Amino acid sequence: MQADHGLRQQIEARLRAFPWQAADAGPHQRAAVAITVVEEGFGAGVNGLPVPSAWSVEAALLLTRRSAALRNHAGQWALPGGRMDGNETVEQAALRELAEEVGLELPPSAVLGRLDDYASRSGFVISPVVVWAGEARALTACDAEVASIHRIPVGEFMRADAPLLDPGDDAQRPILRMPVGDHWIAAPTGAVLYQFREVCIGARATRVAHFDQPMFARR
Repeated sequence: MQADHGLRQQIEARLRAFPWQAADAGPHQRAAVAITVVEEGFGAGVNGLPVPSAWSVEAALLLTRRSAALRNHAGQWALPGGRMDGNETVEQAALRELAEEVGLELPPSAVLGRLDDYASRSGFVISPVVVWAGEARALTACDAEVASIHRIPVGEFMRADAPLLDPGDDAQRPILRMPVGDHWIAAPTGAVLYQFREVCIGARATRVAHFDQPMFARR
């Protein structure tokens, strides 16, 4: 699956047709994350995934490992994102966080659409914004927040064993994980990635707000 104009048009059309659902923030803080479609480049640097020997134009998603020095969610997999500032829109916040965390500045026209809000156990309502970045060759990690940057091939999220579901505190809220290489990514990031797979690639209107997080991801 190449990161070409046809894929961009497909994702944008499927997001336009998808009636994404908002969540009432209530006492929660609002946050935005960027689901960034890029070319795979030289690979993800993740155990269990092959690393291409030359620049690859296969479609990938941009993920980070959070700095071990952070107070919340240290060392965890994440999509670039964070708290919304002032009167920012969700889209403005996602693009700002993308620039701050990985040095990728994109115009508003890069936004393809939105997925469902997800209310996390750590007190945030997370709004995912899908953006198109193409090559995105010049990425720079923010030392204070990002330990490493990874380009995960979209095909990896299409694995037959995904998602992994475990029993949770509530029988109606199984804990979701998305396998990646020899590891996995927990909800909420894993839930957002699963919905991207279902809606944008599989054309299935799948909801994920009911999936829960493992205990370590709730802090």
